[in-house]
Amino acid sequence: MDSVRLSVLDRSRTREGHTHPEALRDTLRLAQELERLGYHRFWVSEHHGVPGVAGSAPTVLAAAVAGATRTIRVGTGGVMLPNHRPLVVAEQFGVLESLFPGRIDMGLGRSVGFTGGVRRALGRDKDHADDFEAQLAELLGWFRGTSPTGVHARPAEGLTVPPFVLAMGEGAGIAARAGLPMVIGDLRNRDRMRRGIDAYRESFRPSPWAAEPYVVVSGTVAVAGTPEAARRLLIPEAWSMAHSRTHGTFPPLPPAERVEALTMTGKERDFYESGLNGHIAGTEEQVAHELETLLKETGAQEVLVTTSTYDREALLHSYRRLAAITSG
Repeated sequence: MDSVRLSVLDRSRTREGHTHPEALRDTLRLAQELERLGYHRFWVSEHHGVPGVAGSAPTVLAAAVAGATRTIRVGTGGVMLPNHRPLVVAEQFGVLESLFPGRIDMGLGRSVGFTGGVRRALGRDKDHADDFEAQLAELLGWFRGTSPTGVHARPAEGLTVPPFVLAMGEGAGIAARAGLPMVIGDLRNRDRMRRGIDAYRESFRPSPWAAEPYVVVSGTVAVAGTPEAARRLLIPEAWSMAHSRTHGTFPPLPPAERVEALTMTGKERDFYESGLNGHIAGTEEQVAHELETLLKETGAQEVLVTTSTYDREALLHSYRRLAAITSG
């Protein structure tokens, strides 16, 4: 535990009764506090047209986070490459790296939108995800000056911005063939996660970006004074996920007490209960044990925590307790 890197992905989740601007300012304040606590990275996400997420422009938000902090690494978890032209992505990260040298990470994913309406608005469809590997190669080429177009990406060319592949499904193989670090989530399906990690390590090809495999495991981790308090942190996100699965839209996070008072349909209850299970949650001792088991099973070098909840103060306390666990 003492050697593991601990990082955070914050999705700028909106909360009932609070605005999108508040959610973005909450993200900045959280980054500042996590920097003080010694966290290694702070990443932001890309979502479009989602009522419960304010983070729609990750490179813009990453610039604000980097400007509000001094030492913590800042990046994206991730920029969804099929939604963008690789040249534009290279230029954006080139600007970030030029402004905040040595602190920027480039986490890249292959999602193309939450709904058909969002995909149409972006001018994309599901098939665009199939081009991710070629788009990734093109993007990396802009940094190395190898584009056959004769065009040069300014100021990206010649800079080194560490790339990471968000590996869901085929992503592990793509990361291995490209020789890039991999971020893999799904703590609720450990067997699937281990299979992805094993396949990545077995197929990894060293590259100018990474000489050996590097694995980041991501997921929800909640720490509190009692197991019950830790579980309550999971309730708002579990309900929002259940609502999205049954109503087709991902809503702002509700307070835990409101969710506990709801009358749910059988389908909603099934999704809700499923959303509460499989995470790492409990007291410091319980979470330390679960994290140690996870790291032994996966051999991961880093844990990327993705917890969201309504109670911001309880979330901050959770991150403080987690930092204390890993600092000995």
